[in-house]
Order: sequence, then structure tokens, then C-alpha cells
Amino acid sequence: MSKTKVALIGAGVWGEVHAKLYREHPGVELVAVCDQNIERARKLADTMGLSAVFSDHREMLDAVDFDAVSIVTPDFAHGQATVDCANAGKDILVEKPLATTREDVEAIVEAVQRNGVRIMVDLHNRWSPPFAVAHDCLMRGELGDPVSAYFRLNDIRWVATDMLPWAAKSSILWFLGSHSVDTLRWFMQDEVESVYAVCSKGVLASMGVDAVDVYQTILKFRRGGIATMENSWITPNTHPCINDIKFNITGTRGMINLDLSNNQMIERFTEDRNDRPDVLVQHFVHGKAKGFAYESIRHFIDNLVTGEEFLVSLEDAVNTSLVILAILESAETGQPVKVRYLGE
Repeated sequence: MSKTKVALIGAGVWGEVHAKLYREHPGVELVAVCDQNIERARKLADTMGLSAVFSDHREMLDAVDFDAVSIVTPDFAHGQATVDCANAGKDILVEKPLATTREDVEAIVEAVQRNGVRIMVDLHNRWSPPFAVAHDCLMRGELGDPVSAYFRLNDIRWVATDMLPWAAKSSILWFLGSHSVDTLRWFMQDEVESVYAVCSKGVLASMGVDAVDVYQTILKFRRGGIATMENSWITPNTHPCINDIKFNITGTRGMINLDLSNNQMIERFTEDRNDRPDVLVQHFVHGKAKGFAYESIRHFIDNLVTGEEFLVSLEDAVNTSLVILAILESAETGQPVKVRYLGE
């Protein structure tokens, strides 16, 4: 059986994750690595045993034969690379979000549809076991019809100050809020009609990162459901987990609460720290990558092979980005904003 040839654009921390998972997968052959930082690309390629290294994705598209590509660049740089790969006939996995401007969203949709390629955005919260179990309960009718929801998804300060050198060019809404919006759409089984958001700034700015600290958002859905969403990256670094996660879904017949920040499945105490090691998001068991943030990448390859639909559709990814653009506008203007979908 022939393997699916995959290339990688973006050799940063999460690009390395994609590369390792492709190396693990029996149906995949990783054939090329691209990054604007050629030394970083070369370093990752060396660990993967590859000689095809590029600093420009267009050169890679011209020089290397492959079937699919992972685009793992900073979120604001997704647009042109995704359009170019679609125009080259490549199937595409894009890290969240799909894009950060309406113009890029529209250009990607046009290129994907015109070239007939398959695309998935890595909105991986749908693979989180607690969320998946809760969603199954909802779909079985145990909770009745969804009425309201709450989602708190925050990061510690280290993410904005140290992990992401490009944090000031992005937003916690793009980095985490995309997961929040997609998850709420998934549970409410509906599209967002309008949003109202407020934000606060100052903590990160005082640390040299020109970014909003926190957004609080109310989302009104078309069929009447409502949700509250909190996204920030100023949780203290002493928090035992990188993420601070709380979720509630309330329906006409029942309710589910998730507290994934403070679960105590495993606690570690040493002479210099105490923490709760990750056993859900990204971890290794017997040398193999486990955790739901990895399963979404595997899903992309598995469904390329089988031809099955991706769990995250292009429409899901498009509408998630458009909702976030409305949230950003609302926070800036101080007014409720109606979400403007494609064609509207």
C-alpha cells in the first residue's frame, strides 16, 4: 500500500509535533520541511532524516512531489500559504484558526473549492475525551435541547511572554478563543447570530507584550441559545496547568459541568515544584504520542486515506473565524455585533 506523502510548513514547537506524528503513522511519509528560519527547518529535518529543506513554501511546492501538507505557521500567516497549497492541488491540515482576516478566509474558501482539495483545521478540542463524552450525552438527548453554556479557556502568562514570540501580532481569541467558539458551536448545534464582548489590557503590556489580557464575550445563537466565553493569557505561571479550563452546558432536561483545570488524576511533588502532569492534551505513553491534541492530526491522515468526512468541516473553520472577527469588533467598539457570514 502506498504511503501518503506529507510536507510541513512551519518548524516551530507545534510543527515538530506534526512531524513526529507523521513519522509515527504507518500510512505517511514525511518528505519535506519548510520554515522561514532555514536553520530551524534544517534542524527539524535532520531529526527526521530528511534532506528536502526550504525557507519558502512556494519553492517547496515547485520542487517536491507530495500529497498533503501541514501548515503550522503563526496564525496570521495562514492565508497565503493555504491558498498557494490549494492552488497546487494539495490536501491541507491548517493549525487553528483558518485565518485571521475576512479577506484571507474568503480567498482560502475560493481556492479550496476551485481546486477540489480537502482541508481541515486543527480545532482539536472535539477530540478531548471529557468534551466528547459530554457531547455524546447531549446527542443522545440526555440533556434535552441546549439552552446555555459557559466556557472558560485561559493560559498562563508564560504562553504570551515566552512560548509565542509573535503573541503581540495575534490575540488570545485566535490562540484559544478559536477552540472556545468551535466547541460552543458544536454543543449548541447552531450558528452564532451576534456577540457582545469587553476586554482588558495592561498586565501583558507592562511585561513588554502589546496584547489584550482578557476577553469576556456573550454569544447569542440563532435558535435562542446563549453562551458566555472567557479567554485570557494572564493566569499566574504558578497555576499547576498551562490551561485553566471550565465548561458547562445546560439543556432543557439536564446539565454537565467540566472542571479540567483542577482535576487531580495525578499530582507530582518534588523539591522544586508541584504540578499536575498532563494526561489529556499532549503526552507520551511507552514512547508513543497520546492525548487529544495529537488525535486530531491522526484523524486528518486517517480520513484522507478512507475518504471519510473530517470531524471539523471547512464551514466549521470558516464560521469560527468569522465569529472571532465579530468579537474583536465588539470589544473595540463597545457595541453588540452581528456575525457576518460568507455571502451576507
